[in-house]
Amino acid sequence: MKKVLLSSIVILIGITFIGRLSFLQVFSFSPNQILEDPAIKTLYDFPERGYIYDRNGELLVANQAAYDVMVIPRDVKPLDTLEFCNLVGLNKDKFLSNLKKAKVYSPRLPSVMVSQLSKEDYARLQEKMRKYAGFYIQKRSLRYYDTKGAANALGYISEVTPADLRKNPYYEQGELKGKTGVEKYYENILRGTKGVKYIQKDRFNRDIGPYKGGALDTLPKPGKEIYLTIDKKLQEYGEKLMKGKRGGIVALDPSSGEILSLISGPTYDPALLVGRERSANYNKLYYDSIAKPTWDRSLEAQESPGSPFKVINALIGLQENVITPKEKIRCYNGFYVGKKRTKRGCHCGGGLRDMNSGIYQSCNAYFAGTFKKIFDKYNKTDDAMDVWKKHVQSFGLGDYLGTDLPAGRRGRIPGKEYYDRIYGDNRWTWSYIVSISFGQGEVATTPIQLANMTAAIANKGFYYTPHILKKIEGKPITDPKYTQRKYTTIDRENFVPIIEGMQNVYNKKGGTAHWLGVPGINIAGKTGTVENFTRINGVRTQLTDHSMFIAFAPIENPKIALAIFIEHGYYGGRYAGHIASLMIEKYLKGEITRKDLEKKMLEKTLEKEYAKPYSGEPFIINEKSW
Repeated sequence: MKKVLLSSIVILIGITFIGRLSFLQVFSFSPNQILEDPAIKTLYDFPERGYIYDRNGELLVANQAAYDVMVIPRDVKPLDTLEFCNLVGLNKDKFLSNLKKAKVYSPRLPSVMVSQLSKEDYARLQEKMRKYAGFYIQKRSLRYYDTKGAANALGYISEVTPADLRKNPYYEQGELKGKTGVEKYYENILRGTKGVKYIQKDRFNRDIGPYKGGALDTLPKPGKEIYLTIDKKLQEYGEKLMKGKRGGIVALDPSSGEILSLISGPTYDPALLVGRERSANYNKLYYDSIAKPTWDRSLEAQESPGSPFKVINALIGLQENVITPKEKIRCYNGFYVGKKRTKRGCHCGGGLRDMNSGIYQSCNAYFAGTFKKIFDKYNKTDDAMDVWKKHVQSFGLGDYLGTDLPAGRRGRIPGKEYYDRIYGDNRWTWSYIVSISFGQGEVATTPIQLANMTAAIANKGFYYTPHILKKIEGKPITDPKYTQRKYTTIDRENFVPIIEGMQNVYNKKGGTAHWLGVPGINIAGKTGTVENFTRINGVRTQLTDHSMFIAFAPIENPKIALAIFIEHGYYGGRYAGHIASLMIEKYLKGEITRKDLEKKMLEKTLEKEYAKPYSGEPFIINEKSW
């Protein structure tokens, strides 16, 4: 009996050990176990990044071969450092610094010693690699650009940082990832999946073949190709027009919210951020604190919208039934608050203005009067402000639009809380804030917000969230975030007189852009001249006005809606208006008939304006009355 019991115990213990070992071998296997095993070397095979095309299938971004010199610190043997450095174009101090960083990262895992070798350096080094134990060459792909435009929209890729490695265990030291633009937002789609090979080593640290016969090895999966909503020709044309100018252009398709062009000026050739000179080039661009080419003005510039904002106040007046299209308001080359005439005049010439002439002649007095009527409807200023703000925000103003781009700003649509902090609760009325009735004062918008607002007007009351991705591997996007309509609080019929007034901006003799019409295209637009202030030696100083313009066309079936912002561009019809007409004709006709306008915008720059001495960023200050 004792023998049977003892035998049973031994068998039970044996089964337990076998079961536990099986569990550890089969069920508890983790790739990390291999990575931590000093007898196994891990090699990664990086996939090709997905190609990027424009809306018409025109290539924007592809790949080109590159070679990195990798190092596994624990495998490094004494070598001729000087010879190695000469072969790869590295100085000794940099060699030692990189090797030290690699040891800190991991003595057993590969790190990048020299990135992005030239073909010539690669050829020279390849012949002598056998002399350098612990080093090997890894092929990877870098971006190749088939355009000199859209740098701000496309973004760039660069090596992962220590912070990236902490956040995402997928990446290894030396890998590349998207840092800005489309490359960043759609990183998981574009990057693909890297392959891996496990190499077994013997007790002398020599490679003896694939671990487990290669059963655990995987092949790389290339990134998916994507199609953007950008029109390559329109984008490149717009960037030519912006040469020597600072500002932003955003063009949308109102019927879908697709971004047709996303232009920030000044810009740069995206190819500058590829290759071994990438870091030096980036520093030059990033630390240019004057032109700021890496700052995306189309998404992040927050300026007062100026007169394009007047149409929003007109729409609110109609929706609140405080004014009709035919009702007239007198302009005194300005307007009165009580018995005091405002300091801010009007350039429309004075006289009686209805809604139509108020829009196409851009009369400040008309919209100040409309703004007063909105507030007079309510017993409390707070209630009026709440209603006004709700209407404005329904156009996507004052908040992030939710685009599929990693950059952006909220803009600002002030409410009662904002003014209570400035003036005190119940200590302000419409007259304190009347400047926002014509888009000055505390209102701030981004170019993409203004373009979206214009699309909502073109659609008579709704818009689609602006987006830049059109298709993935040929399949259209179906995300309801981008395919469902967002409705404003304004009834459809109230847009009709507004659009008529915007059409007469071009068609009427007194229209603020009557000389900018395009033959054969019915355009609705609105000019804007935005006051621009900064501080010079502590003194609030007025600089040259910014030029603003919004437009959509054709009126009967809108296919493009855009907003243009030109820093220090004088009045709205001067620079922004010219560019708007050219962009519209380029997109709808494919060629330009107004060669005079085109020649002027291609040749004219604002460099002299930008060279004037001033310091600091533009700012908005609050004034208690005008």
